[in-house]
Amino acid sequence: GGQVLVLQNRRGYAAFVLCRRCGASVQCANCSISLTYHRTRPPLSALLCHYCGLARPVPKQCPKCGSEYLYFVGEGTERVEEELRQLFPAARVGRLDRDTARGKRAHERILGQFARGGLDILTGTQMIAKGHDFQRVTLVGVVTADGILGLPDFRAAERTFQLLTQVAGRAGRGELPGKVIVQSYYPDHYAIQFGARQDYEGFYEQELRFRRLMHYPPFTALANLVVRDRRLAVAVGYTRRLQEFFSRQAAEGLRVLGPAQAPLARLKKDYRFQFLLKAGERRILQQTLRAALAFAQREKIPPGALLVDVDPISLM
Repeated sequence: GGQVLVLQNRRGYAAFVLCRRCGASVQCANCSISLTYHRTRPPLSALLCHYCGLARPVPKQCPKCGSEYLYFVGEGTERVEEELRQLFPAARVGRLDRDTARGKRAHERILGQFARGGLDILTGTQMIAKGHDFQRVTLVGVVTADGILGLPDFRAAERTFQLLTQVAGRAGRGELPGKVIVQSYYPDHYAIQFGARQDYEGFYEQELRFRRLMHYPPFTALANLVVRDRRLAVAVGYTRRLQEFFSRQAAEGLRVLGPAQAPLARLKKDYRFQFLLKAGERRILQQTLRAALAFAQREKIPPGALLVDVDPISLM
């Protein structure tokens, strides 16, 4: 008679569409990322880019080789909702993600329905994980808990631990005890282990050792400098000129990583390259960035071609 929360921090039905003959996935025309398959959002059965919003119908053949053998890989909240309805036909199942919460006050309506007992199972993205006090939730499930760990970001473990502890805190808030079930491909990873045990101090100590060893915050000041342009040759030219500038910087305690393609090498039609700057002192980082921007101005590099992110929240 209790209620259940099931977290899957990926919206849509499938992560991407894969051709089983040539191995190609259907890519966004504007970004260097595979399109996500959405089954229940208009236009019905569409492939969407979660970065630029591009939508296109699901192809019947592989755009690259013409094969008809297309395969839907991975699962999102739509797929989890469908599976729950099939497994528990008598249960009232709801979903909360950016797709279902698009209408006015839809977010409040879905959460209110769950709070009043109108839903037995609620699945969704991190929108269901944070700050809710549902007294009748006795079970929380986490699907693919380590999906964030594969991101090229030094905060990946911290975000995984954070999400696990947040959603686990939704279970057993009333008089009945709670239980949390975590699905993981890397159950031995310290973020999963400490998250399952709700061991904040253990995770803190382990993560600090990693940050100190790899010279990441809080032990260094960090900045991400992204060079972008819609023309690849122009973006490469700007990047090479900045590379020459950084090669002449010899401040003690300064490390410049790159240039390299950004994890999202193309975003909203812009080609992107990045430099990662690490400095032992924030003063050195600020001086270097000011000098780099002055150099860019002298070299007639447009201000819009450079994105400087100090203490970046994400390295994507």
